[in-house]
Amino acid sequence: MVKLNKIYTKTGDDGTTGLASGPRRRKDDLRVEAYGTIDEANSAIGLARLYTTDLADLDTMLMSIQNDLFDLGADLATPDAGEPPAYEPLRIVETQVERIERDIDRLNADLRPLTSFILPGGSPAAAHLHLARTIARRAERLMVTLARMEGEIVGGPAMKYINRLSDFLFVAARHANHQGRADVLWVPGKNR
Repeated sequence: MVKLNKIYTKTGDDGTTGLASGPRRRKDDLRVEAYGTIDEANSAIGLARLYTTDLADLDTMLMSIQNDLFDLGADLATPDAGEPPAYEPLRIVETQVERIERDIDRLNADLRPLTSFILPGGSPAAAHLHLARTIARRAERLMVTLARMEGEIVGGPAMKYINRLSDFLFVAARHANHQGRADVLWVPGKNR
């Protein structure tokens, strides 16, 4: 468990931060950037939840995702060094991916098929969920780049989870827009 008695430690004053596994990395290190962007997506979901209190099922799903995102951050902050660690690191697992897939299917079942791309917006909840979606996509791009770097490993379930997350947030935004009825559709070339 995490125990924080003191919020500032001054150890990062030199531009480094400690990974969960102990080693220090620069604060602009790609791994730190990836889990920092996961935190940013989590914060955007928290903001969206200010507007989902009347959508109980969706709000419950979002709360589960926020918890999962801390798991994902812990996963990324504990690099796989290729050797068994002294403790069992927290990793995203397939059951978390499967749950988010079920939630996508559940929300999508009541939505009309799309006839155009959607402009991010509509209700306040949908607008914030679209913002969270784009942040999640940025986190995914960072994770993909990190996984391609020599010596860096990103677990398969973690990659699946972040990919499903932006899909979930897209469907959740449509759901928050009165099951898609309040979606704002893109009209190609409308303002030419």
